[in-house]
Amino acid sequence: MIPVISIGAQDFEKIRKNDSFYIDKTAFIKEWWENDDDVTLITRPRRFGKTLNISMVEQFFSNSYADRGDLFEGLKIWKDEKYHKLQGTYPVISISFADIKGDTFETVRDKIIQVIIDIYIKYSFLLESDHLSQGEKSYFSYINENMSDAVAAMSLKRLSACMYKYYGKKVIILLDEYDTPLQEAYVYGYWEKLVSFIRSLFNSTFKTNPYMERGLMTGITRVSKESVFSDLNNLEVITTTSIKYAFSFGFTEKEVFNALEQAGKSSEKKRVKAWYNGFSFGNYTDIYNPWSITKFLDSGEYGTYWADTSENSLVSKLIREGSPQIKMHFENLLAGNELTVEFDEQVVFEQLQQKKGAIWSLLLASGYLKVTEKNPDKKKGRFIYCLKLTNHEVMLMFEDIIAGWFSEESTSYGNFRDALLVGDLNYMNQYMNQVAIQTFSSFDTGRQPSVQAPERFYHGFVLGLIVDLADIYHITSNRESGFGRYDVMLEPLKNDIPAIIIEFKVFNPAKEADLEETVQSALAQIEDKRYDEELTARGISRERICHYGFAFKGKEVLIGVR
Repeated sequence: MIPVISIGAQDFEKIRKNDSFYIDKTAFIKEWWENDDDVTLITRPRRFGKTLNISMVEQFFSNSYADRGDLFEGLKIWKDEKYHKLQGTYPVISISFADIKGDTFETVRDKIIQVIIDIYIKYSFLLESDHLSQGEKSYFSYINENMSDAVAAMSLKRLSACMYKYYGKKVIILLDEYDTPLQEAYVYGYWEKLVSFIRSLFNSTFKTNPYMERGLMTGITRVSKESVFSDLNNLEVITTTSIKYAFSFGFTEKEVFNALEQAGKSSEKKRVKAWYNGFSFGNYTDIYNPWSITKFLDSGEYGTYWADTSENSLVSKLIREGSPQIKMHFENLLAGNELTVEFDEQVVFEQLQQKKGAIWSLLLASGYLKVTEKNPDKKKGRFIYCLKLTNHEVMLMFEDIIAGWFSEESTSYGNFRDALLVGDLNYMNQYMNQVAIQTFSSFDTGRQPSVQAPERFYHGFVLGLIVDLADIYHITSNRESGFGRYDVMLEPLKNDIPAIIIEFKVFNPAKEADLEETVQSALAQIEDKRYDEELTARGISRERICHYGFAFKGKEVLIGVR
């Protein structure tokens, strides 16, 4: 029988005292300590045990938990006796930026200041010590809501000095979810201000701090060294493709299957694997996200637990406003295919919509994509990655995101789908013009709106078709057939529905008098280029093939059928 599952528990002591469900990750303590790196940054997706592991590390090393070896009895770290002597012997500063969110720089700065104030309050007993000079004690009075950026930047370094004097040992500094405020800064447009503030804080805390024994940071993304970590040449960065600590975050398949057996759910192994397996860290590919597994063990029901806890608005924005090529890549990903791309694992937020490959770096770091193969590009000194959607849960998440692009009311899109299948042009034209007005401004981010917006839009539209019709059609776009490349092809998986070819065209005033002529030009292209040939070669008669022409003029759309 599996122990009681404490949903959302992130305090190591509470889990151990209550004998709650826990998969042993204490081997991380030994691996981290023996690697002897000055400062370590470990990036992992949300809900992968980062906060719990930080709590575990704090309670193992902190002298506030001296003589608390009982918390670790029976766990892997306690099997090595030399670590018995290490437990509870270091002063530790542990802080979290997980709640540092806000739509202005001032809000986020105030919250970081409050975190610093709180840690000073925790150690205010140092003021009663004779180990500190009067000057060092007086510095505590500078730590308040009105402190300057300079005081804030030096605050953790100064506190480390005071703790070193008091305890006679250097300090271990732990920072959880370091990049939460940085993501907020990108979304709300105050990136440069926050980066300047945080860079100074990190430099003083983690580089020029002679009172620090070790530093450990966690986050979701590896933010570019140039933007935040430019002064930290002592930083060991562990990404999802690094070999180090591959088993320390997330559950391995063996751990998951053992838990299922304990819970009497052995028969669910295959389905659990399809839903939740697929995360890859280092060279290991069978990693499961802990949140979905614990929720399933607790409820016995399948759901998009991990995906539902993630903030997906940034991902949706990047895909929705992305180039046609990005949308085409997602068409392939949603079809279950691999994507081969080159990118730097550093995430440069201010370049997410411009820098080649940046979006794939973010999606990989966030856990939405997994690496199936990684090969070096020796000429460029980078890597070529083969990527896929991580698992069924992630697939469902993207389907929900895309389905929400076109209508807040699912009935409207369902009616459009039905109209497409039976050739109801009146409803199709009404619906597409309504959607175009609502969405073109979002898709239109290029310098040539008349060209870029329709192309971005139609690839987003294709993604919507894939999500809504994948159970009855094999949907492809921009593929060769006959003497050219069609825009969209829907090959039926059932005999009682038509095959469909769609061609998109932008109104050209030099060639066409009105949108009706543009529609006829699109339909003529389907016939002239013999786009039907791929379908007829697969045994589909020409009588079953329906041609649609979609013509665009600004935000106006006209659809014709033949």
